[in-house]
Amino acid sequence: MEKNHYEPATKPTLYFIGVTTSKSSIMNLFPKWADYLKLGDCEIKGVDFLPHDETEKYRECVEFIKNDPLSKGALVTTHKIDIFLSCVDLFDHLDDHAKLMGEISCISKDGKKLLGHAKDSISSDSALNRILPKDKWKGTNAEVLCLGAGGAATAILYNINRQKQRGNQPSKIFVTDIKKSRLESIEQKYSQFKTNLPIEFHHCSKPKNNDDLAKNLKPYSLIINATGLGKDKPGSPLTWDVKYPQNSIVWELNYRGELIFLDQAEAQRNKKNLTIHDGWIYFIHGWLEVIAEVFQMEIKNSGDYFENLSEIAWSIRK
Repeated sequence: MEKNHYEPATKPTLYFIGVTTSKSSIMNLFPKWADYLKLGDCEIKGVDFLPHDETEKYRECVEFIKNDPLSKGALVTTHKIDIFLSCVDLFDHLDDHAKLMGEISCISKDGKKLLGHAKDSISSDSALNRILPKDKWKGTNAEVLCLGAGGAATAILYNINRQKQRGNQPSKIFVTDIKKSRLESIEQKYSQFKTNLPIEFHHCSKPKNNDDLAKNLKPYSLIINATGLGKDKPGSPLTWDVKYPQNSIVWELNYRGELIFLDQAEAQRNKKNLTIHDGWIYFIHGWLEVIAEVFQMEIKNSGDYFENLSEIAWSIRK
């Protein structure tokens, strides 16, 4: 991967910090949204890092955004926890979710102050409300299998626990990851959610280990791919031999890439009566939350205004 070169922005600029940012639909979508939102003459630029890149590279990027007058802020994907751990001292303020989740998914500025936000807890809640039927968990013993233990997984677990507080919760949650350190980190964060919702953390070094958990899930369960596999890296956290529970919901957080995880679910859609979602709705909510924060405006996550923005997004999907 080529080294990033940072040139002073010549117009208000929003950065997208990721892995393969040039392939994202946001590069074509942002100008159309900016026109609809009347943001004026502004632009978006991608900044690519390897997953879990060097601390110095993250700090160089964040320091540039902080000190460059026309650099407005950034959306962070894949590197949310890494930027928190590498750059937390560069921020003048972190919101409560960033502190709780231990991640930064949005960078904004207030004058010369650099602000860090964790927006996944908001955008994942909006996406869950659209994906899950109302009172999804009531009257079932349905469970949740979350494959991956990064920032997105943490936010989703947080919101599932908020559903519990509203009297609508799964019977149990299973979280897996290939790295023990990420499981230890998410377990520590989960302990701060102040919940007694049963949860198990499993170190699954091979996709077959995830298959074994999936086949024992109750009917109507929710299976989530929060690993990044299929987009940031090739592959799937499951094998083609996986056996899905009947009437379950399968949610792939990615919307682009190989998406083998989606293909595996599609192969059993009819036999197991699966409901399948990709990450497009999550993508829309996530970006609009960040744009609202960076450009200091209100964008509601429902209603005609949001639906118009959603229609614009669908018109350019690739």
